[in-house]
Amino acid sequence: MNEPLFINPFTDFGFKKIFGEEQNKDLLIDFLNELLATQNQHISDLVFKKNDRLGSDDLDRKVVFDLYCENEEGEKFTVELQKAKQAFFKDRMLYYSSFSVQEQGQKGDWDYQLKAIYVIAILDFIMDEDNNDKIVVSKNKMMDIERYKVFYDKLTFVTLQMPNFSKKEHELESNFDKWLYVIKNLHKLDHIPERIQERVFQKLFKVASYTALSKEEKAKYEDSLKYYNDLKNSLDTAQQEGYQEARAEYEAKLEEEQKRTEQEKQRAEQEKQRAEQERTLKEEALATLENERKTFVQSVLNMHNLGLDKAQIAQITNRSIAEIEVLLEKE
Repeated sequence: MNEPLFINPFTDFGFKKIFGEEQNKDLLIDFLNELLATQNQHISDLVFKKNDRLGSDDLDRKVVFDLYCENEEGEKFTVELQKAKQAFFKDRMLYYSSFSVQEQGQKGDWDYQLKAIYVIAILDFIMDEDNNDKIVVSKNKMMDIERYKVFYDKLTFVTLQMPNFSKKEHELESNFDKWLYVIKNLHKLDHIPERIQERVFQKLFKVASYTALSKEEKAKYEDSLKYYNDLKNSLDTAQQEGYQEARAEYEAKLEEEQKRTEQEKQRAEQEKQRAEQERTLKEEALATLENERKTFVQSVLNMHNLGLDKAQIAQITNRSIAEIEVLLEKE
């Protein structure tokens, strides 16, 4: 098996190697500055802080890789890469932000002024159920829902849905495009892209070089990659099984609906046939009655032509004289 050119940033080892080492923090600074450029945010320096409080259990720590840092202004940044979709992902982002709020508390006289807090999640899955817009980056703050104004400007949640990023190398326009392209495709590259030659990316490719890893680092990376592949296969299998189960359920419901529709169609056809039969019988009955009437009238006329008077005809036909008079007048 050929060795990869670069490590996978979606592994715990790869994520921490690229973004979480002191000597490489300029990579994280550049990425955050590109990501938060529209927030009028520019970071000059970062200090990594302990993040032991993040991740409540072993499973969470295995599917969520995170960094916690602070810039020169004291603003807090939680940067995480999440592998698996969670039912209450947004709740967890808010929970993470609460630690950055609480640690700013001061004893004694304090006016409650806080430094800005950013929770940034790089997702290896689609978060939004409605994915029609294929949104890659979503930036959210607390908002006044009546006036559509930001209520609190110092708390920002940023999500990057990496599966939605689909630009090819020749379509990359900005440095931020290049960051997204590198994060998503780094482990699949077999060469350094010609359009990505900026100094920060030259360092990134050097840091992420698989051959540049020490023997010990390669062993750690392989363990991390194995877990990544196992988790990915498990998620893909679960998704496929869920798809097959949903498809089987859909097909069963579709078959049931088709049977119901066919039964309703048959009932409608039977009702139509029954109505047609009733109409035919009614027409036949009316025709028979009309024939009988004509036959009766003709017999009355015949008897009248033979010289029988009305009383005699009435007696023979068992009708009243008045009825015979009416018939003879009409004819």
